[in-house]
Amino acid sequence: MNYAYDVEILHLLVSGGHAYFGRARDGAADVPSTDADRMDVVAGKGIVGDRFFGKAAHMDAAVTLFAVESLEAIAAELNAGPFDPLLTRRNVVLRGAELAPLIGQDFTLSSPGGSVEFHGGRHAHPCSWMDRVLAPGAHHAMRGRGGLRCRPLSSGVLLRGPAVLVSPVPLDPARAFSPSIPRPGRLP
Repeated sequence: MNYAYDVEILHLLVSGGHAYFGRARDGAADVPSTDADRMDVVAGKGIVGDRFFGKAAHMDAAVTLFAVESLEAIAAELNAGPFDPLLTRRNVVLRGAELAPLIGQDFTLSSPGGSVEFHGGRHAHPCSWMDRVLAPGAHHAMRGRGGLRCRPLSSGVLLRGPAVLVSPVPLDPARAFSPSIPRPGRLP
């Protein structure tokens, strides 16, 4: 049995280079990043034009999905924001999607441009750069809700706008903001 959820693709980030490396105090690298209207995904390789495309070390985590509700909850917790979702450097920013139950699952994201099947690999753990680019405390607050690293199983095109997420397991869109990994010192 499959479950279908109406979601919205808010952002499609494609970046040919790494912006967050080295020491945060030195600032982010000036690399071109595109908030695209369209994203071309290739099975087993990733996003055309992205820094992880075709890199063997990143095949199982070539595309990162992120629920914007998580970022909104983090901003509220930190009394900061609103945050620009593109600063998290996640590839596909969605509204209305609980992502953590998709770890280890094959699922499909369909937009008017087509469908892409993914395998949910692992949590997208935040880096300490989040304290610099979002707000102090964001690195800790983002743990357990930094998104989902995925491997594309099929090739296709994703477009920004209304989409459908088809999952083999039930999801609770109301939990899109919740941490999926208990964080020390905080209630899950």
